[in-house]
Amino acid sequence: MLSDPILTSRAEDGRSVPLLVWHADAPLRAVSSGPLGGGIGVRRWVLNATVPMSYDREDPAAHLASLAAELALDGPGVGLLTGVDVTEVVARTDTGVRAWVTVGLGTPVPAAAPTPAALVHRVGTVNIVVYVPARLADSALVNAVATATEAKTQAITELGVPGTGTPTDAVTVLCPVDGPEAAYGGPRSAWGAPLARAVHAAVLVGGARPVVPWSEQLTVEKTTRSAGVGAFNDG
Repeated sequence: MLSDPILTSRAEDGRSVPLLVWHADAPLRAVSSGPLGGGIGVRRWVLNATVPMSYDREDPAAHLASLAAELALDGPGVGLLTGVDVTEVVARTDTGVRAWVTVGLGTPVPAAAPTPAALVHRVGTVNIVVYVPARLADSALVNAVATATEAKTQAITELGVPGTGTPTDAVTVLCPVDGPEAAYGGPRSAWGAPLARAVHAAVLVGGARPVVPWSEQLTVEKTTRSAGVGAFNDG
């Protein structure tokens, strides 16, 4: 079983930077596109770390490994990064499937669009973490990633955002290591269908909120207070 995420933080440049940590009460099978712990394997935890929009490290896996060590996370895990304030995580459950998403849609792109000359530096990462309460075959795990991505794209389309996702989106799907093996993870399969509904619902909620990059929130708060209109509230 994967627990609800725990909100913690790290000190960086004089500010408290939020992180979300999921702990498994037993090792789980996982598939992930995250920079740390990507691929298919057994994982014990998931970390989703907020970073400033100025983040330009070329060793994100090593950075995430150091954050995990600071948090005393043992064994193999999955590490994700985002410019979104992870305190804005959205959770949804459907038929036992649990999904958590952090949504930033500031840089939406159609997947097959030509590469622009320069990317606009705006918050733009959708990180999806899903727990399925049944063992999935390797092929079903891969299919579940596709299903989660399709559900995310459906929500983005319904939000009227001109893109299929962002250039830095990541998906992680976890399931038990034991039990009867489910062979399918597509959107009409026994576990893919509730996975799709949970992810779709979570992305709809997260994507409907106005999102300011975490690293810009302090500036916005100061500006709005000085203007006498109160602190920024992104709902």
